[in-house]
Amino acid sequence: MAPQSLITWLREVCGRYALEPLAVFRRSRGHSWPLTASNEEELEEKLRSGGHFLPLPKEPAALANVLEVSLVNFILEELRRVPDAAGVRGGERGYPDIEISGPTFGGGHHAVDVKVARRRNKRMTQSRITLFTGNSYFKYPELKWPGTFRPFKEYQSHLDAVALYTLDTETDARIRDLELIVQESWRIGSRQRSSTTREYIGAVMQIDQLRGGTGEFGSQAEFHEYWRKFPFKIGRAVDQQLKKLLSKPASKG
Repeated sequence: MAPQSLITWLREVCGRYALEPLAVFRRSRGHSWPLTASNEEELEEKLRSGGHFLPLPKEPAALANVLEVSLVNFILEELRRVPDAAGVRGGERGYPDIEISGPTFGGGHHAVDVKVARRRNKRMTQSRITLFTGNSYFKYPELKWPGTFRPFKEYQSHLDAVALYTLDTETDARIRDLELIVQESWRIGSRQRSSTTREYIGAVMQIDQLRGGTGEFGSQAEFHEYWRKFPFKIGRAVDQQLKKLLSKPASKG
């Protein structure tokens, strides 16, 4: 059997995702027990009318974290159904969010990051998505940094599952018009940082460019060359970690 394209599979999976986090559950005495429902829609309505729901946070980072956890869970659940494939969840502040491997996807290891962005309007995101941390594992791809499974260069591909949403303060879920886009990271790269205070590589903000994978670079090599030459600041903690990694003897393959 020929290997399956991971990006094709991931796009199909994301196309089946329906928004799962709808509210924060709280205890309530607003109805009698037992509570019975014949389907999810009836249960949701009874919980809401019984005073069990609190709205999700509308602050972008907090809401993004909730949605990212749901999406990572969903992708890993779908991956368990795929023969000869495996997935491992990454750390909250590490890279990537999911590592996928196995003969089904051609062997080797693949990095999948989940990103969430609020729409500013129909054309642009509110802020730039962060693709990579520029002054550590990306700049020194041959080193295994803390919070990573392996050196950056050992991945066969780097993919982003981007969730776009419109903020809706009238609903408990806060999310409306959810759209999922899957692209190779370099294809949605920009020449701008995603933060003025942190050493992050930013994506393009135009939604059509995110959908089409038409960022500001013509190739992955061009993307890597530009950002690895970028004068990122290396703070004391990163510098100490870098010196520690460089002092280790090279592993024998």
